[in-house]
Amino acid sequence: MLSTASKMRGGRGAIVDGLIRDTAKILELGFPVFATGTKPVDSQGRGIVIDYDIPVLCGGVLVHPGDVIFGDRDGVVVIPGAITGEVFALATDKATRENHTRDELLAGFTLRQVYDKYGVL
Repeated sequence: MLSTASKMRGGRGAIVDGLIRDTAKILELGFPVFATGTKPVDSQGRGIVIDYDIPVLCGGVLVHPGDVIFGDRDGVVVIPGAITGEVFALATDKATRENHTRDELLAGFTLRQVYDKYGVL
């Protein structure tokens, strides 16, 4: 229910430093949720909002308002708000070089050849 409510209010996903349930419905909803695991118990009567728009410690990482959270099937990263432009530029450059590397490997080039050319594997 919380994922549905979040999505309907503009949320793009959730990071939970704890357990979740109803994973089949969450997947069906198309709302990415990253959690430490699952447990078939709801949060009724146990969840309370103490504050919001403040720094929080999640998974051992301090997250500040304005930071960018990026998650995919490989994991989750926190990008400090002050350097998002620089990080996005570096990540885009690396992804482009990785795509060229993959294409050339599929075309028959060797690992050494593509690494020497693009510097990534």
